[in-house]
Amino acid sequence: MLNTVSIKKNYEFMKVYKKGRFYVGKFIIMYVLANNLNINRIGITVSKKTGKSVKRNKVRRIIKENYRFYEPFIKTGNDFVFVARSNDLIPEFNVIKKEMKFLIKKLGVLDQEKWHCLKSS
Repeated sequence: MLNTVSIKKNYEFMKVYKKGRFYVGKFIIMYVLANNLNINRIGITVSKKTGKSVKRNKVRRIIKENYRFYEPFIKTGNDFVFVARSNDLIPEFNVIKKEMKFLIKKLGVLDQEKWHCLKSS
């Protein structure tokens, strides 16, 4: 990922949870908080209620890959935390992609100029 670093410390996650804005989707919850840096930071959490480690890691990889797709179109200087909602089924890649686009737009972190340049080409 180009301008993205992982969030690893618990206090960083808690700061985003308490002070950040969030929006809820069917499969993921997205939290955003401005970090006053020139990079984005991302954290992904998947509860043990979701399933065993294989299933949790697959959900984590799907979320991370979808973020990687949208990363060039996201404004820099934010902390993102994606929380996977517990579900019996592993969501499809394209379903998460649509939902992530919806959440990114709702929270106002999508760089509209870059997105429209891609669409017009």
